[in-house]
Amino acid sequence: MFPLKPLEHDAVPRALEKAERYRLLNEPFCAESICQDVLAVEPANQRALVTYLLSLTDQFVGGVPNAASRARAVVPLLGTEYERYYYAGIIAERLGHARIARGGAGAEAAAYEHLREAMEWYERAYTLHTTGNDDPVLRYNTCVRAMRLHRLEPPPPDPIEYPGDV
Repeated sequence: MFPLKPLEHDAVPRALEKAERYRLLNEPFCAESICQDVLAVEPANQRALVTYLLSLTDQFVGGVPNAASRARAVVPLLGTEYERYYYAGIIAERLGHARIARGGAGAEAAAYEHLREAMEWYERAYTLHTTGNDDPVLRYNTCVRAMRLHRLEPPPPDPIEYPGDV
């Protein structure tokens, strides 16, 4: 196997610009790779952490193995409670959209649950937002509209009745 080549510290700003560009070009794996290089030299770089998290969520529809767990592992590393809530919401929302896109048995119920979780994270983030930043409101409303568009509803309750303690 070939060894990875280290990124020079002075190259970090330009590398992050490239990572964001690759995300816009719908090449999230390339963006993810660049962020991993940046994080190898600057593990606490907030811009790299957010771009890395977003590049992982960009890959949910494709079913990339462990993308969701890797994205969730980034959340505790984010600098503020607001960001941790907001990006936890982004992860849940994008998981919901990915389930809708992939379809299959149970997709609608799973999508509903993910979008509902996202809405709860966005509500928490909103309590910490700064004036002029209504991003949690915009994301919350996107979840509501997705639920309406796809007619998503809570899954029915479990029809099996379990006996109580005897």
